[in-house]
Amino acid sequence: MNQEIRLCEVGPRDGLQMAKGMMSAADKLRWIRQLADAGLREIEAGSFVSPRLVPQMADTGAILPDVLKIDGLTVVALVCNLKGAIAAYEAGAHALSFPISVSETHSRANVGKGTDAQVDVLASIVDWARAQPRPMRIDAAVATAFGCSLEGTVPVRRVAQVAAATALAGADEIALADTVGYAHPGLVRIAVRATQDAVGARLVKLHLHDTMGLGLANALAGLDEGIRAFDSCLGGLGGCPFAPGASGNIVTEDLVFMLESMGYRTGVDLSRLLEARPLLAQALPQENLRSGVAAAGIPRTYGARAPVPVPSASDARLSGTR
Repeated sequence: MNQEIRLCEVGPRDGLQMAKGMMSAADKLRWIRQLADAGLREIEAGSFVSPRLVPQMADTGAILPDVLKIDGLTVVALVCNLKGAIAAYEAGAHALSFPISVSETHSRANVGKGTDAQVDVLASIVDWARAQPRPMRIDAAVATAFGCSLEGTVPVRRVAQVAAATALAGADEIALADTVGYAHPGLVRIAVRATQDAVGARLVKLHLHDTMGLGLANALAGLDEGIRAFDSCLGGLGGCPFAPGASGNIVTEDLVFMLESMGYRTGVDLSRLLEARPLLAQALPQENLRSGVAAAGIPRTYGARAPVPVPSASDARLSGTR
C-alpha cells in the first residue's frame, strides 16, 4: 500500500471565502509561509473569481508572486471560467482547481452555468492551457458529489458520469467534493468505487466538509478505497457561499494526527502546524477555529506510529479491488 498521503491546505481559499472578516494580504502571506514551514507542500492560495461576489479573494493576484517564492510549494488557484484560468496562469499558478457541480441547481448558483456547459468550459481551458509554453496541472473538482442542500440526493451514477466527462475534457486529476458535508462512509465507498470504474486512477482526491461531524470517518473510508490525496483546512474553516448550510472543511491538524498515528506519511510537522493557528485567530477573531488536537494537545503517544496494515486477500473487496 502507498503510505504517502498528499495534503492540500485550502484554508487561504476555501477557509477564507466565507469568513466574517477580511484577512489582510500581509497576514495571508505570513499564514501561508507558516503552513509551508510546517511541511505542507501544496496550498490553494486563493481564487480568480469575481471580487464583487467573493471579496475575500480580491487580492489573490497580488499575493501570488510572493507565495510562488516559497521553495518546494505547489501553488493552486481555483477558477470558474477561462478568464480566471488565464489570470491564474499569468500570475504563475502551478495548478488550477476547476469546480463542476453534479447538481444542476448548485452549478447555476455557483458559476452561472449548468453542469454540461461547465464541462465545456473545462475543455476550453484545457485546450488553451495545452497551447501555452509553461505546463499547468488542471484539476476537476466534482462538487456536490455526495448530496446537495438545493437538490437533495445526488445519484451516484450521475457523479460517475460527470467525472467521466471531466476526464474526457482533459482534466489531469479529479477530486470528489462533499460540498455541503452530507456524505457518510458508506456513500463515500460507493461513490469512489463507481468513479474509479469510470475514470480509473485519474480519481485522486477527496474534498470533505464536516457539517455532520463525519469528515474524518469519510476520509478513512476514502483511504480504504485507495484515495491518497485530501483537501483540508487549518481550524476547519470554510464553506460555499452558494450552497446553503455548507460548513467548514475537515481540520488539517486532526487529519494529520489521524494519518500519522496510523502510519501514513504526510510530511507535516504537527507541532509547527499548530503554531500557525494563533495568526489565524488574531486576524479573524469572529471565526471559531476547530480541532480536537488543538484543544487536547498532542498526546505523548504521538510519534509511536503503527504500521499501515496490508489487506489480506479476503479483505480485497473492502479496498475496492476487483
